[in-house]
Amino acid sequence: MEESDIEQVSLSLLDAANDRNPVVQEQVRKSILTLGKQQPDKILSMCQDYLVKHPKLATGHRVIILQTLELIVQFKIDEISYKKIKSIISLASDEMTRSKEVVADWQQAASSILVAVGNRYINDIMEEILSKFQPGVLPHLFVVQTLASLSESNVYGMVPFLNAILGTMLPMLSMTKQDTMKCIFASALSRFSESILEYLANLDKAPDPTVRKDTFSSEIYASYDILFCNWLQSRDPKLRLTVAEALGSMSHLMAHDKLEEQLPKLIPAVVSLYKKNSEHYIISKSLCQVLEASVNMGSRLLETQIDGLLLTLHQEVCAPVDYSNPPTVKNHNEVLRCFSILANTFPDRLIVFVLQKLENNNERNRMGSLAVLRHLINSSTSLMETKKLIILTSLRQPLSDQSNKVKKMVVQVISAMAHHGYLELEGGELLVKFIVHHCALPDTLNCGRHPLDPEDVTNESLRSICENTLHLFTTTVGRLTDVLWPSLLCYLTPAQYSNATTPLCKSLILLGNKKKASQEPNYIINFSEQASLPSPYVLMIRLLVNAAFPFRGRGRGAPSLRLLCVLSPSIHPNIQKVWETEIPPLLSLLEESTLESLNTRSWEDSLLELLSKTLVAISNDRWSCQLSSEATHYLPTYNSSLEEKSFLYRCIGMTLQLCNSQDAVRKQLQEVLVAARHADAIERTGVAVGVGLCAARHLGDTLAKLEDFSKSDAFKKASGIFGLLKDKNEVDIEKVKSTLILCYGYVALHAPPDQLLSRMDSNILKGINKHFNTKVLGIKVETKDLTMKLSLIQSVGLVARALGACVQRQAYVFSKKQELLAVIMDFIKGEPADTMRTPIRHLALETCAGLVNLEPVLTENENFDMLNSCLASVYKLPPADSPDGSKEDELLSPQEREALYADTFGALHDLLRNVLARDLTPDGLQSVFKHIEVYLSSKLDYERERAVNTTAELLEFYLASLTVKNMVTFHNLGALLGRLAPRCTDPSPLVRRAAIDCIYTLLYIQLRYDGFALDYKDESVESLVTLREKLNNPDHTVLYRTCSELTKIISKRLPQQQLNTLIFMLFEGLVDPQANCSRASSVVLNTLLKNRGAGLQDLVPEILEVLYIRLQAISEEQVKVAVAQSILILATQHLQTVINTLVAYPLPFDNWICEMWIALGSDSTLASQIMDMMMEKLSVVAPYVDKKESMLRPGVSKVATSVPLAMTCALREMMLNGQTADAVVSLFPRLFGALLVRLGSSVGVQLPKDINSNSLGPERKTSGKAPAFFDVCGVAVEALRILLARAQLEEVVKPLDAQGAWEKMQDQQRHVDGVTMLARAMAKHAGPRLPAIVENLCPCLNNIYECQRVTVCAFFSELLNHHVVTELMMMDVLMNSMMERISDPSATVRMLSIRGLGNMAVGSPEKVNKYAKELLAAMSSGMEEKDDPGKHITLEAMTGLSKVLLYLDKKNVQLLVVYIFMKIKPFLESENDEIRSTSIMLLGNLSKFGSGEAIFKDQIHNVLVSLLLHLNDPSPQVVKASKYTMRMFAPVVGSEQIMAMFQNHLHDDKGLHYGEFINDLTKYIIQDFPGMLNFYHITVIQFFKSNWAEVRAGAAMFIGFLLGNLPEEYFSYMNMGSITNGLVLLLQDPEPLVRAKAAEAMGHFH
Repeated sequence: MEESDIEQVSLSLLDAANDRNPVVQEQVRKSILTLGKQQPDKILSMCQDYLVKHPKLATGHRVIILQTLELIVQFKIDEISYKKIKSIISLASDEMTRSKEVVADWQQAASSILVAVGNRYINDIMEEILSKFQPGVLPHLFVVQTLASLSESNVYGMVPFLNAILGTMLPMLSMTKQDTMKCIFASALSRFSESILEYLANLDKAPDPTVRKDTFSSEIYASYDILFCNWLQSRDPKLRLTVAEALGSMSHLMAHDKLEEQLPKLIPAVVSLYKKNSEHYIISKSLCQVLEASVNMGSRLLETQIDGLLLTLHQEVCAPVDYSNPPTVKNHNEVLRCFSILANTFPDRLIVFVLQKLENNNERNRMGSLAVLRHLINSSTSLMETKKLIILTSLRQPLSDQSNKVKKMVVQVISAMAHHGYLELEGGELLVKFIVHHCALPDTLNCGRHPLDPEDVTNESLRSICENTLHLFTTTVGRLTDVLWPSLLCYLTPAQYSNATTPLCKSLILLGNKKKASQEPNYIINFSEQASLPSPYVLMIRLLVNAAFPFRGRGRGAPSLRLLCVLSPSIHPNIQKVWETEIPPLLSLLEESTLESLNTRSWEDSLLELLSKTLVAISNDRWSCQLSSEATHYLPTYNSSLEEKSFLYRCIGMTLQLCNSQDAVRKQLQEVLVAARHADAIERTGVAVGVGLCAARHLGDTLAKLEDFSKSDAFKKASGIFGLLKDKNEVDIEKVKSTLILCYGYVALHAPPDQLLSRMDSNILKGINKHFNTKVLGIKVETKDLTMKLSLIQSVGLVARALGACVQRQAYVFSKKQELLAVIMDFIKGEPADTMRTPIRHLALETCAGLVNLEPVLTENENFDMLNSCLASVYKLPPADSPDGSKEDELLSPQEREALYADTFGALHDLLRNVLARDLTPDGLQSVFKHIEVYLSSKLDYERERAVNTTAELLEFYLASLTVKNMVTFHNLGALLGRLAPRCTDPSPLVRRAAIDCIYTLLYIQLRYDGFALDYKDESVESLVTLREKLNNPDHTVLYRTCSELTKIISKRLPQQQLNTLIFMLFEGLVDPQANCSRASSVVLNTLLKNRGAGLQDLVPEILEVLYIRLQAISEEQVKVAVAQSILILATQHLQTVINTLVAYPLPFDNWICEMWIALGSDSTLASQIMDMMMEKLSVVAPYVDKKESMLRPGVSKVATSVPLAMTCALREMMLNGQTADAVVSLFPRLFGALLVRLGSSVGVQLPKDINSNSLGPERKTSGKAPAFFDVCGVAVEALRILLARAQLEEVVKPLDAQGAWEKMQDQQRHVDGVTMLARAMAKHAGPRLPAIVENLCPCLNNIYECQRVTVCAFFSELLNHHVVTELMMMDVLMNSMMERISDPSATVRMLSIRGLGNMAVGSPEKVNKYAKELLAAMSSGMEEKDDPGKHITLEAMTGLSKVLLYLDKKNVQLLVVYIFMKIKPFLESENDEIRSTSIMLLGNLSKFGSGEAIFKDQIHNVLVSLLLHLNDPSPQVVKASKYTMRMFAPVVGSEQIMAMFQNHLHDDKGLHYGEFINDLTKYIIQDFPGMLNFYHITVIQFFKSNWAEVRAGAAMFIGFLLGNLPEEYFSYMNMGSITNGLVLLLQDPEPLVRAKAAEAMGHFH
């Protein structure tokens, strides 16, 4: 390579070094560096010359060149000649000092060069630098900066010079006036000191091991004196900090006596800087160095400074630490280091100071003190050993601090103490207690507060830290095992630690298992020896109650059960096996459950069963009695958690059940009743259930105790003997009575069946009655207390349940039934009608349901009154989500209201089922239904919904319970159907679905009465299931059809004798308040009368006309539709007149006419006749006429003719009827062809202004204004889509819907694409139907309308893309059609015909050679098409030829290969992406025909450069085509290596690293085709002017890699002048990408 070329390139790069684009700028720098690495002296010289010749170069430009110089020096310092080094030193020195003003970037770049050279040539550098560092003259700022940098980068080289430098520098310090210069000197002194210290620390590696600290002491001290006495007082904060940093480093080099002398002044001076500067890290670092130096030399004066120092350091350590700001973190760490240093000399004073500071209540103060304490515990272990007890004692005050931030620090200190043996000492248990206490923290209450301070520590965060700390103690601090086991048990039972249960249990499980595994004797706990521990009874009860609510307290259930297993041998030796068997299944159930999925009642019963089995296993009555006693005493612990307390009552009841001691049972029952808080409903229920469980084995004792308690002093005290606090105590006595009433109910429920009846009247009912009724002066007064009412209702309900279960086994007449029922009904009637705030209705209905089952049977009047009152009380309630007007304190939450409503309706349905079960006959059903039916036609949606839902439930119950012994008549079927059928179109979806469910059940009840088995399934009745789904759709049309189908099913199953009743009921339904339901009544009526329309023939035209007018007068839209349907049913029987009338209706058809047309499709034969007639009309009537747009503007518009448009609309509406399926299938080919042609002739066609000029009757024309949505082409598209759907070609419709094909068909620009998609879908999914369709469409290719020819040609063209054409023997017909159209006057038709011929190669490749001559001729003519401004025909011809070539035999193409190649080549650089990619693909497909031909190989090399560069094309499709073609070329190129590259790297689905690919390729081109290098590089240079920036960039890369890989001997083949000039021009390209690649290419010029 010529030197001149390298020089030209280098100069260009130097010119471009300041490019405005940073990417280009960086690439230019890299290229200069690359050239510099290859020829360092030359490039350095050029850089030098460039800088010398351009003294006024922009500073930024100059900096980049200097920075590049520095990099070359760094990388190639060993290869640069000494002479060049000297000149570089001179240049850099000159650049650095030329300007006396500070220009930081420029001078820093020059300084960096000197530092880089100084790493190897320190003596030469120092010679140059020192020449500008003369005594008595202030040097340039960057001279000092360079000396400082050199001392850092070359310690061993610089330290020997430092003594002299310091000597020269000292006088300069006094001369310096500017703060900037002072900063530089101070910084230099700091770095000099650091270098000296490093040198002295590594003397074994130093070149001169004789160097000592005192060598520099005098100069350092002299410098120190100036810095300390003068500069430290500066007002410039930056200078003060720099001086402080220097003083810290220098203190280590000062003589001991001098340092000792200065300490009293130095330390206060450094400390005082904290107040003057916001940046404290440097100050703390300097102070730390000073302290370290003074401690190292054993300073005595430090003691005099200690107090002030500690105060200052404490203030610093208390400063907040921002962990997102590194300097604050570093400062904090440096301050802690200061404390560590001082601790080594003054441990006692430091500890006293820190512990005194701990007593300060200030949050920051205390946090800082704790941070120091933690640091000292961790870092000064040996020093702290004797201070442990005092530290423990001093920590008590911070333990009571209320700040979470302080608490967090305390936890961290405790964690440090735990690892160093503090917690085993006396007082350590307080620290454990602190951790446990904070494991129990409640969640933070942040309602309505401002967002939390980021530094704030929430309760959740602190709790999590404490839990992790406790876990850490348990798992990693082995020495704490005996500290924590078993003392942690103390925290399990007190209420204040309940929220810490989960972490406590987990830790105890780990500790216990560890003890058990190592077989330590204290694994089994002797509770009697450790008085501080809770008793085993309380522990067991606590853990059982925890387990009852397993998802509370962060999932405490499973840990509580696991801990029970661990403690089992300690609680009682007999229970270990039981719990090992019973607890694991419970744990498995918990693992599989969530809070929502776990059945709470079943889970609690399982735990009670576990308790029962435990007590049986223990088999010690004394132990059981003690358990019940301690559990009773433990009850107050749960006063704030009543659900848990309620479960504890159940546990006590279960325990008493298994006690044998009557005295113990009575005693515990007395304690429970006395201690209970009767005012709370949950606790009342808990007490009652517990008493009931006890009664299961101690019925007599329990009843006796209840009686005794009501007479006891405790009970009397509650009633207020002197009446002094009458009102208050009356409330109290009512609550106690409520508890006792409820107790009697649960006693009855759990009592042994063989003892219940004998105790019922004499004890249980008597007790309930006694407490509920009060006598005043002999007159019975009923209480108004809600609690009493609820307790009575519940208790009576429980009694009814108990009796119901008991009397199944023995006869019993409940004499109190009517009396109790009357009381309950009074409660129901007394409830407010407009709201439900209490569960009285729910519980009362449940109780009624239970009482109804008992003997004696209610009279008819009693039954009527009960049902009437219950239904009215519930049905008339407003919906659950309606606003409640009650007082705020009485309001229920939405969830509570919803649950209460659900429970109440469930109880009502239970009552009705129980009443019906007493008389399971049609009459019995009617006696219940008559109360419900009045609500079925209510104006209120919610009342109708409730009534029909109740009816559905009752009918299902009736069917399930029905046993037909004799053939009887279901005489009220018609009446029930008449009420329910109209509800199937109710406005409420819930009513509709429930109504059809009722009808479904009614029809099966009828089938049961007809003698069919219960499991018999009737096909027509089962079809109601499908109809039910349709009722979800609110669309009136759907409901209309569904109701009609429903009527057919009813008609089929309805006995003749029921018809009159049904019709009578339906007449009533016509005036239903709901318009939908009146419509349904008319539909049902008309369907039933369907066979009676034949005699109306003469009146049909008049009926149609009159009813059409009447339809428009009906106000209710739904009824209009129903009546119109009646008209259409008649029309199906009298076709001719109906058709003649309907065809002339105005366009667009209104809803009523549309419904009529839809109905006309009901009869398949009739539909076929109508469709045939319409297709005939469509084929002969002109689809549109051409009209001039206006007199002023030229141009013609297509305007639709009205008859074909009306016929298309009619076809569309008819095919919406599913029953036209047969007609559509039989006429499908003709219908499809007619509608496709109609679609083609509708694109771009406008509606006529006088669209309804042919309508009959003047009044009809007025309604014929075309709405905005009525579109000529849209009608045809809709009709075609409906045709496909009706022909069951959903698989055709789905892709067309998904791809937006229908919209494309209507768009003039995209019509062909839409038709293509249609043809594709038909070929894939409707192949067998195509021959007939093609036969019908072929004549249309000769139609006079171009639009029709385009549509059909597009359809045929795509069909040829599919093999189905050959399979169904349509190839010849389609090929002939396409060949004929090649000369069509329409360019679009010609293009589509060529596309079709090309598609044939894809669809039927085996036929290609048969038609080879015709195909090649057609494609060649297409590529030569002159009348093709958009090159669409050319593009299709090339695309088609690509497809055809894949399958043509070589003999058919070989002679034409080069001819075609030459035709394609001009298109390779087309600006059209598609043409470019297609032409490249075509080249690839041609390649197989030229293999072995030398002339073809030459042609490939002619285009190879173009293809390589288009791999970087902006168009992805061109890149893909280029990859494909190059893979095809690979075997023909003539190089094994290039072939392997093309085949391995050029895959469509893989990315390509273009640079690496071209780099490797150029190596193989040089190796295998050296003779073509001249051709290749000249061709590439031509692409320097390409239209695409990516291609220009690729060309630059190609040239760059070619030059980079080219051996010296081949440079003669290259026109370096052209290459250089081209790249220089590219370096000025407007695109940054091109400039960057040109610069990169220039980097290869070496």
